[in-house]
Amino acid sequence: MLQVLSIEQSEQWDKIVRSFKEYDVYWLSGYVKAFKLHGDGNPQLYYFEDSRCRGINVIMKRDIAKDDRFKGKISEDRYWDIISPYGYGGWLIEGNETKQLFDEYEQYCKKNRIICEFVRFHPILKNHNYCGESYHIIALGNTVSLDLSTPEIIWNNFTSKNRNMIRKAKKNKIKVYMARNPDIYKIFRNIYNETMERDKAEDYYYFEEVFYESILEDLPQNAQVFYAEYDGKIIAASIVLVANGKMNYHLSGSIKQYSSLAPTNLILYEMALWGNSNGCKTLYLGGGVGSKEDSLYKFKKSFYRKKDTNNFYIGKKIFNKEKYKEFCNLRGIEMKQGSLDEGFFPKYRF
Repeated sequence: MLQVLSIEQSEQWDKIVRSFKEYDVYWLSGYVKAFKLHGDGNPQLYYFEDSRCRGINVIMKRDIAKDDRFKGKISEDRYWDIISPYGYGGWLIEGNETKQLFDEYEQYCKKNRIICEFVRFHPILKNHNYCGESYHIIALGNTVSLDLSTPEIIWNNFTSKNRNMIRKAKKNKIKVYMARNPDIYKIFRNIYNETMERDKAEDYYYFEEVFYESILEDLPQNAQVFYAEYDGKIIAASIVLVANGKMNYHLSGSIKQYSSLAPTNLILYEMALWGNSNGCKTLYLGGGVGSKEDSLYKFKKSFYRKKDTNNFYIGKKIFNKEKYKEFCNLRGIEMKQGSLDEGFFPKYRF
């Protein structure tokens, strides 16, 4: 039977999530609450269980009519699409007989006028493997994850250049600390926003104070800020999210004038060592911008020089093809055959 939980049912929500052996922070209610405040949609947890399998899927539900491009063209509170939260999501499944799960899920989405779904599958959990018959799955690119088994393995997996940068940071007496309090989040926000301006990031990547307040308050056991100090000044900082033995490099920023001192290299090294000493198995760094093997990807790859990487997969699913096509037509977008292979999804939001 399929259940749908809202963010107001956070205690029950998290109890269900934590009952799954391989869960990660992205499925917890405290994680998605921050992105609700950011305007990404209404978080829901879908939970299915029968005698043969059980599964959870975390999504952000979005009213299509509230998209500026559809205002006045369709009624509010009538049609929705759903998307994985920023980061990763998709179905986590225990058990092999999944037909009933996906049948009930599709029936629910059709009945509740959910037009389509876009999924960012978790590269380490590889949960796309459960969904090949129900979603159109596309491989986008490589991501980087560190093995935290021992301090020696962590260090030996770095490239020689990266090890030299870490030695340089230490020689320059940069110190790395960790904290979780309102002041450190305010400092982080200023450094992060400066980094986004330097990188000419889209407006989406600027988060308001309430977003950081939510991370602080709603993920008390799962979020930490690691920061680098030089001559009494914080020059770089990163938010790491931790759950179920998995660390995730979430957001990061640095002050440009100190970049030659390699503070972020040292932060990530100290973060990995902390993870090892606190029972974590992996530190997930992610990939490049738009899944490209760009300078950001190459920086992350310098922390894991082995050839094995975790591929990033997305999934696309249309529940109501007639309405999907209608909304594309309202935007003057032609829906071609095989369009699920093409870029932006859903196309009517392009």
